[in-house]
Amino acid sequence: MRNLVKTIAIAAVFFFSIGAASAQQKLGHINSEVILQAMPELKTADAAFETFRKTKLSELEAVDKERQAKIATFQEKYKTLTEANQEVLGKELEGLNQEIQQIEQRIGELDQKAQAELGQKREELYKPVLAKAETAIKAVAKEKGYAYVFDTANQALVYFEGGDDITPLVKAKLGIQ
Repeated sequence: MRNLVKTIAIAAVFFFSIGAASAQQKLGHINSEVILQAMPELKTADAAFETFRKTKLSELEAVDKERQAKIATFQEKYKTLTEANQEVLGKELEGLNQEIQQIEQRIGELDQKAQAELGQKREELYKPVLAKAETAIKAVAKEKGYAYVFDTANQALVYFEGGDDITPLVKAKLGIQ
């Protein structure tokens, strides 16, 4: 019986010490969206990405313009179709129709290629910005002794109470307002 009381007492001390230790862990939260939007590097990446996107869009628009011209030619020639010129004009219209289909196929391929290139460009431009912000967040958390830092911009976190908002400290670490 005496051993049982000792075991319970030791277990109680152990659990209370764990509770006290965990109560000393600092929790913080941050809004990564606010930090990223304040970073000049993000604005630069946004501008470069938008320029690249517009380039790809103009390439697609140029091919579509070619397609529209072929369609207009087809429609004009179709209006002049008669029984007398049906054999000659019919072959010409069929050729135009095939050209239009080839251009539409080329547009589809260009669109797929552009989407892949946009994804690669996005990764190339934004990865360093995100890495810089993450490094600053980790540095501030370590300097200030935070055990956990939650990102309030993350939709997975639906509730938080208390903790310290270290967004201003990370912005200061990055040298931004």
